[in-house]
Amino acid sequence: MSNNLLAGKKGIIFGALDEKSIAWKTALKCHEQGAQIVLTNAPVALRMGEINKLAEAINAPVIGADVTNMDDLKKLFEEAQAHFGGKIDFVLHSIGMSLNVRKGKHYTEMNYEWNQKTLDISAMSLHRVLRTAWDMDALNDWGSVVALSYIAAQRVFPDYNEMADAKALLESVARSFGYHYGVKRKVRVNTISQSPTRTTAGSGVKGFDSFVDYAEKMSPLGNASAEDCANYCVTLFSDMTRFVTMQNLFHDGGFSFTGVSQAIVEGMGGE
Repeated sequence: MSNNLLAGKKGIIFGALDEKSIAWKTALKCHEQGAQIVLTNAPVALRMGEINKLAEAINAPVIGADVTNMDDLKKLFEEAQAHFGGKIDFVLHSIGMSLNVRKGKHYTEMNYEWNQKTLDISAMSLHRVLRTAWDMDALNDWGSVVALSYIAAQRVFPDYNEMADAKALLESVARSFGYHYGVKRKVRVNTISQSPTRTTAGSGVKGFDSFVDYAEKMSPLGNASAEDCANYCVTLFSDMTRFVTMQNLFHDGGFSFTGVSQAIVEGMGGE
């Protein structure tokens, strides 16, 4: 159902990999709510070809960009503004990659060169995106930038590995840059701490199904789906949330503030 919450708005969405991804669903929801979209992903992801189906569905161009490369990001913002015929209203940062997780390295034995790449791609890429938009003055006043995070930034989930550090850094960048961008352009920058979600990227974490099942039993409302997260992103891109900035917003069915649930107690043999 469309309420035209984003009518006339223009946005860039990073990281729509396939139909399971939150970025993919967010692009569909933003289009449904009246926004124009530019899609972008890493060149290696674009070669998979999935994103072209989304691009056709929402009539959006696809512009490849390596988020660790400032020249690529500058080209992305230049081409997006040329396509839109003006500045940008919102950006979704849905980017995460862990070499240590991918290669099976335990947190206590991590390869530090891989770790640098993980932090660079998963967290400092947000700083680069914001810096590029800042330097080019590419975002409209009262624009909105959202990055996707996870509660492992605050709490220990042993097999989430170095991605926990990356998400903590991501949230810090959002706060720090959010202050400066708020002062300069009234641009707001937030992170969404989403329930564990069965995406292609998320499923790469060891024991992921157990994460999902545990969170489902812990959350009073149950786990938030990727589609629900997309709806939440729409509200943060809209003018209805103009004074929300520098926040890490938990979108997790109440998981983050539940000490223990009845379902977990009963599962342990308690009453």
